[in-house]
Amino acid sequence: MTAHSPLTPAEQLVKTNRAHFPNESAAYRQARNALLVEEIKLRRQLEQVAALRRRLPPGGEVKKDYRFKGESGPATLADLFGDKDTLIVYSYMFGPQRKNPCPSCTSYMATWDGKMPDIEQRAAFVMMARSPIERLIEAKKARGWSRLKVYSDGSGDFTRDYVSAKDEDMP
Repeated sequence: MTAHSPLTPAEQLVKTNRAHFPNESAAYRQARNALLVEEIKLRRQLEQVAALRRRLPPGGEVKKDYRFKGESGPATLADLFGDKDTLIVYSYMFGPQRKNPCPSCTSYMATWDGKMPDIEQRAAFVMMARSPIERLIEAKKARGWSRLKVYSDGSGDFTRDYVSAKDEDMP
């Protein structure tokens, strides 16, 4: 199917669905097929949003000289890109005022540690938090993360400009 071919309506696709489970009721199959229609529509909507994202023009020019501290020492924003033209920065909610890192952020990031080799084929990926780098390294080691790169935004400049003007812990 080419990019310009009309998509088969979800309802029509579902009518070709031959999947059935042992002993399922007619009511279950009807409800499951209705759900499948919505899942197909959702996948299509996600692709439409992704296509819009890919067509975005370049964003605003970065005019500040952001400085961070990583496990290997000081780094600039440009350094975080490495040899990639795309940088993904995850704002890790573990500011200096927090006793412990955000449990939701921690759980979410744990799923990414093993995926870093695949992700980093195309993009640079870092976790950024306001806590001192020593606390970030300690949290990383406590969870057994070996591939995630952590950086401290000690000055808070990047956080205030790109995460929260009030310097709040926000994902």
